Amino acid sequence: MMVIEWAGMTINSFSRHIGLQRAENLYHIKKGNYGISEDLADRITAYFPMIDRTWLLSGIGNMLTDTHHASERLPFYNNDITDTMHAIDAAPIQGEVHLPYITDSHLVVRSTSRAMNETLSAATDLILREVEIDDVIQGNEYVLIFGDRVEWRRVRYVAKDSNKWRLVARNRDEYPDIFIDRKEVSRAWRVVARIAILES
Repeated sequence: MMVIEWAGMTINSFSRHIGLQRAENLYHIKKGNYGISEDLADRITAYFPMIDRTWLLSGIGNMLTDTHHASERLPFYNNDITDTMHAIDAAPIQGEVHLPYITDSHLVVRSTSRAMNETLSAATDLILREVEIDDVIQGNEYVLIFGDRVEWRRVRYVAKDSNKWRLVARNRDEYPDIFIDRKEVSRAWRVVARIAILES
C-alpha cells in the first residue's frame, strides 16, 4: 500500500499505529486479495488526516488532500543533531526548507553521524516530527535524547520487555547496538524522511 510506504512504516507498525489488533488484513490488501473497507479508511484518515479518503476507497484523485498539496515550510538547523537537539527550543533557526508532500513534520536538522548515514553521504538532512515516548514504534528511526546523549537510530524492543530498547545503527560493524530503558528517554522525534547530502 502506498500509504504505508509514504508513512515510512512496516505493515505491522502501521497496523499498530492505526489501532488494528492484527496486520493480516493489510497483507491481504497489499496482495490485492481485498479492497480497503470504509472502517479501515476511517482509521487511516483519523491518524493521517492528509490522506484523501476518496482516494483510499476508490483510487480516484490524489493520495493527499488538496489542502496538503502546497509545500510545507519547516525550520532548518544546519548544525549537527548532537549540537542542536538538546537546546532545540532555543536554537536559532538557520533557514527554511520547503517540502511538498511531507506533512505533520516539525523541523529539519542535519546529521553527520556515520552510524546511520549512507556510505557516500557527507551528511543527511532529517525531516523530524516530535512524538510522545509512548508513541515510539519499533522498527522506525528516531532521534532520541537520553541523559546527555543524542542518538539517531532504529528502535527495536528487547525480547519480552518492551520497556527495554535496542538502538540499532545502519553501520553495525563500527557502531554496536545501544541498550537503554525507555524511561531514560526525555524526548523523541520520528524520522519522517531523510535527504542524503552526497560528498562532492
